[in-house]
Amino acid sequence: MGSTDTEFRGSPLHLPTVHITSHNDDGKAIIKSSAQPKAKLYAEHRFTSTDIYTLSAIPTDLNDDIDIKEYQDLVAEGTLGIVRANGTVIRFADFAPGSKGFIHRTQSLDFGVVLEGRIVLELDDGSMTEMVRGDVAVQRATMHAWHNPNETEWARLLFVLQDCKPLTVNGKPVKEDLGVAHGMVRGSGK
Repeated sequence: MGSTDTEFRGSPLHLPTVHITSHNDDGKAIIKSSAQPKAKLYAEHRFTSTDIYTLSAIPTDLNDDIDIKEYQDLVAEGTLGIVRANGTVIRFADFAPGSKGFIHRTQSLDFGVVLEGRIVLELDDGSMTEMVRGDVAVQRATMHAWHNPNETEWARLLFVLQDCKPLTVNGKPVKEDLGVAHGMVRGSGK
């Protein structure tokens, strides 16, 4: 089943370099910065999360590089939650061989794209859907878990999480529920 929690070192998959573009004084495109974000290890759940970028609003204000400054401040503060209120988060999630996820719900509309390996999407109705490279899950604030069914290979998903309006199902409000990760993963407070 791969490494145990005490041996867990995080994902061996390539840590991305994030290249952020902007404009010079002549209005020409430039690379403003190139950096590798820090990966967060969740040994108990055998996955690694790497935040790529975040926005505070849609539509986004790119004037005077406001979005870049907000992102840099948020990274420096270390306060980015699983979802950004009124905004968007893009991140990689790497799942160790044989890892079993936990049932949870974010108050967001998420796009999950399989980049490496295979992943199983489990819903709280008990259904399991296997996804392969290139498959996309449009996760609409439902209770779900992610599992890597491969006992030898890592799986990587690219997630884009977008905040959503409060959700009601059959007239009942539905809230964020981080399940067993409550307290380990910073919630959005929704």
